[in-house]
Amino acid sequence: MSKSIRYVGLIPAAGAGTRVGPDIPKQFLRLGQRTILELAIAAMLADARINRVFVVVAASEDRWQSLDVDAERVEFLVVGGATRAQSVRNGLAAIRARMHDDDRVLVHDAARPCLGAAELARLIDQVGADDRGGLLAIPLTDTLKRSEDGRAVATVQRAGLWRAQTPQMFGFAALRAALAVEPLDGITDEASAIERQGSAPLLVLGSATNIKITTMRDLEHARAILRERELCDNALR
Repeated sequence: MSKSIRYVGLIPAAGAGTRVGPDIPKQFLRLGQRTILELAIAAMLADARINRVFVVVAASEDRWQSLDVDAERVEFLVVGGATRAQSVRNGLAAIRARMHDDDRVLVHDAARPCLGAAELARLIDQVGADDRGGLLAIPLTDTLKRSEDGRAVATVQRAGLWRAQTPQMFGFAALRAALAVEPLDGITDEASAIERQGSAPLLVLGSATNIKITTMRDLEHARAILRERELCDNALR
């Protein structure tokens, strides 16, 4: 009898980036009543196919202990590394005994609180059992310029260029193997680790609203997105 594939979320949240505002990691800043990290976790749990969400946090951080999450489906792993790639690798090692090689891991940014349920479902549906995995992304539409000393010196062809988003979904064994290869320098997301192994993940159309919080302007933009989404949800009830 064939074994059904399980889907789990993995959110690396050990970063200490504070560019958005006060001296606090941005994933713990609040957007309304909830933190950015709580919203990112909730977005992943919106699809019933996600069996569990693992959140990788730093040993030096304790703010996660006061977060309001579904304790039955969310587990914090205090194994954060110095970089995103190290945190993901450590997280995979921590759950190894509970995973099968073919189980799917969806890695999502802790600072992406506006992931929509439709985009998450589309990623799972379209990638399915594809051994090469896949990721949410959106094609570039702006004209791109290469600069020197603050001046445009060339126009870069945008055909075939996409902006990577998360979640990014891969088989457990494949992702673990890709992140076991040193060095991890240059691995900016999970897809880049898989690509380094010679594989080509599927690009699944994401959404412009699935923004990553990097600056204060992003924070305001996220508030507007979530406010509009709440108004639409209330109108449909």
